[in-house]
Amino acid sequence: MADYLPKFKPGEAITLIAAGTITGGLMVTAGAVTAGANATDWLGVASHDAVSGAKFGVYADGVQYVIANGAVAVGGPVKCAASGKVAPHVIGTDAAERLVGIALTAAAADADVIAVKFVR
Repeated sequence: MADYLPKFKPGEAITLIAAGTITGGLMVTAGAVTAGANATDWLGVASHDAVSGAKFGVYADGVQYVIANGAVAVGGPVKCAASGKVAPHVIGTDAAERLVGIALTAAAADADVIAVKFVR
């Protein structure tokens, strides 16, 4: 291959076909379903709601807004929680591949929206 162009550039949404009902703002997997607790196959955050078989976008890098399942501290690492939300990642206890990113804003309660810098 003499020339190369990426399929998606950093910051662009990746397009997937929903394999189930998707809710915008929740974490999703590479399999195009809502991420579950401790998901290691998370891909990013869904750009909008979608029903099974419909196209939707996934933001997989940079700083994204995600929904917390409870209290999260600024600067704290986060992982996938149940139902596509994020929860604190406990370094030394949680497996490293579960790390989603670092919280740039705090959450006080379930359903608070926080900014997270995704890491890979």
